[in-house]
Amino acid sequence: MSGDNRPNGDTDAAEQPTAKTMKFPSAYTVLAIVTLAVWVLTFIIPPGQYDVKDGKPVEGSYHHIDNDQSFMDRLHDLFISPVNGLYGIQSTDSGQVGPDEVGALYGSAAVFLFVLAVGAFITVTFATGALDRGIGRLAHRLQSRGMLLIIGIMTIFAVAGTVEGFAEETLGFYGLIIPLTLALGYDRMVAVGTIILGAGIGVLCSTVNPFATGTASSAAGVTIGDGILLRLAMLVVLTTVTILYVLWYARKVKADPTKSLSGFQPGDHDQAEAVAKAMPEPLTGRHKLVIWIVAFTFLLMIFSIIPWSGIINGPDADPFAWELGWYFPELTALFLVASVVVGVIGALGEDGLTGKIVQGFGDFVGAGLVIVLARGVTVLMNNSHVTDTVLHSLESVVAGTSSAVFAIAMFVVNIPLAFLIPSTSGHATLAMPILAPLADFANVPRSLVITAWQSASGWMNLIAPTTAVVMGGLALAKVRYDKYLRFVGPLLVILFVLICVFLAIAAITG
Repeated sequence: MSGDNRPNGDTDAAEQPTAKTMKFPSAYTVLAIVTLAVWVLTFIIPPGQYDVKDGKPVEGSYHHIDNDQSFMDRLHDLFISPVNGLYGIQSTDSGQVGPDEVGALYGSAAVFLFVLAVGAFITVTFATGALDRGIGRLAHRLQSRGMLLIIGIMTIFAVAGTVEGFAEETLGFYGLIIPLTLALGYDRMVAVGTIILGAGIGVLCSTVNPFATGTASSAAGVTIGDGILLRLAMLVVLTTVTILYVLWYARKVKADPTKSLSGFQPGDHDQAEAVAKAMPEPLTGRHKLVIWIVAFTFLLMIFSIIPWSGIINGPDADPFAWELGWYFPELTALFLVASVVVGVIGALGEDGLTGKIVQGFGDFVGAGLVIVLARGVTVLMNNSHVTDTVLHSLESVVAGTSSAVFAIAMFVVNIPLAFLIPSTSGHATLAMPILAPLADFANVPRSLVITAWQSASGWMNLIAPTTAVVMGGLALAKVRYDKYLRFVGPLLVILFVLICVFLAIAAITG
């Protein structure tokens, strides 16, 4: 889950800051500052609201209203904003959000529990050793065919990135992939590109990634499956382009090692040959079955959330009888059940299974808290009636622009936000309640705003110095950050242009 506060594996030692090192604040600190800033701004921004029809704001209906909240009411909202961010209820009468109101759930409890369930599933799966051994054996089998090795690993990482936000988990593979790439005549930058860009492009083109697409869809009020065809097309094209870029650099370095941007460390080639000759541990029958269960779980998730009738027969079609139409409650249950099944098949035992599930909850609770804190900010804006005022000001900016320009603007606007809030789920929860309704005014699907947002987040997280995926990976590979920027710079330009083209075409064609 790129950018989210998940365990950083082996990067702890590599990333320990010195006393003189300037450290960018964490997502928690950024959101705490944003919370206080927004609370202060609610005293300045005039309250107002749109008329609502079919759950969407009516264009041109914005009007100012009175806010009868006292100072103590606002102070109380600030005090309990994290609580409201988790399980605040929006009153059906007043529209106010509070833990004791009667109405619909406004907080992110459903998404929070879903993140914990996915965390448990991922932790249990890695505890079986199946994925580590599977990728290790693939790398060993392809070690004499360098190009196929790069293609194979990048494809697997991209698929994992698009379905579950596979990013921090890649940090455990540097010790395996770096020696293999060196033994094949490449440099350390090839390993860095294979790992960071392989997983990163998958996250950028998230199709059903629960931490990106799932969180944003919930905040935007649409299903995870909305817009999946566009995201699949982007995944295929952008992953192919990224793999070809890494292959181009690898071929250049192998033909002339002096072209290497990262250079070579003393003893690189001796260590590489020793590791390349070592036989990886074999996959047992249990491991193979675990891998099949993991694949089935994600395929079932994808099948269950896609609005098949809408794709085949149009948006107003009745659901097919075999459509599941699952959302966060069912998906949470799916990953919890799958965690138990994988743990039993992987022979973790009762203590091992329950321990890993609890560990997964603990490792991923940080990501869940980011979502809760971000949602608490939107509660402050809702209760002070300034959300529609902010939306109205943005409506004035995009009024009269073409749908293509609007889609590209959503991508560009989110790039600096992604730098400030590298947590994908926190960024989505904070931005989507404001940005998604703009799609209604621009006459484009809300899912297009989600795609533009996650593209910006994924693009920035390929280079953001605030993420453990980039800085931790470079520390493990012993590659300087400035050298990595030189390597990835041309690709970023290519990806930027391709993303804008995809968004523009999707907006024009509807």
